[in-house]
Amino acid sequence: MRVLVNERPIEVPPGATLASLAAAEKPGADVWVLNGHPVTGDAPLGEGDRVVLVRRGEIPRREELAALLAARSTPGVAERLRTARVGIAGCGGLGSTVALALARAGVGHLILADFDVVEPSNLNRQQYFVDQIGWPKVEALRATLARANPCVEVVAHAVRLDPGNIPVLFEGADVVVEAFDRADEKLMLVETLARALPQTPVVMGSGVAGWGATELLRVHRAGQLRACGDERAEAGPGMGLMAPRVGVVACMEANEVMEILLGPDPGLAQARP
Repeated sequence: MRVLVNERPIEVPPGATLASLAAAEKPGADVWVLNGHPVTGDAPLGEGDRVVLVRRGEIPRREELAALLAARSTPGVAERLRTARVGIAGCGGLGSTVALALARAGVGHLILADFDVVEPSNLNRQQYFVDQIGWPKVEALRATLARANPCVEVVAHAVRLDPGNIPVLFEGADVVVEAFDRADEKLMLVETLARALPQTPVVMGSGVAGWGATELLRVHRAGQLRACGDERAEAGPGMGLMAPRVGVVACMEANEVMEILLGPDPGLAQARP
């Protein structure tokens, strides 16, 4: 009889139980999870059961951690994402949140580019912490990503992006995420990529300021470009940037990246308009 133990397939004899499996595979495990549900006592095992065995306070081996992070993914997705390469232009509210979402999803390679440093007003919406104030954003974000998923390869460029370095830094990326604040910088990035890397899809944010009005947020797709947001609410006097709305649009961007990398989800095909 075959079961999965921490996402590793093994053969167990008929009549095996959770307790006997724990004793053989991970003596001293004090958390037993059977088919997604914690179990406090012994239980019989069946063909195809999924078991997670954990010792509290123990950090899993790298190989085991990679499997556990992918345990809730759709079958076959983790292997495809592991080889993907995504560029992120700007590591502020949008970029840092996109990066964290993609790292948790299992994207194997991230290219980060931002010239700025972490400062206190960033902390209301960006994926940084008080003890990272003064760090280059790309280095602070690399540290945060390593805490979430150390299996991701992160290349960090503490530079100001311009038409000269954009094609070099993002060459080979499967998709580039635009995450700038200023409209002129957004336009510069999109035009540079369209000219220098015309086959590279670009996902951008457009209209993320304020709060509420979630129903106005949408995705506009045109050729290799996908724009997420309401396309109107720009930051300015009387219109600030806050974590909830910025985070929603950032996760929309990350979700568009996933669809570019994996194609449409067959399970959602009937739900799309």
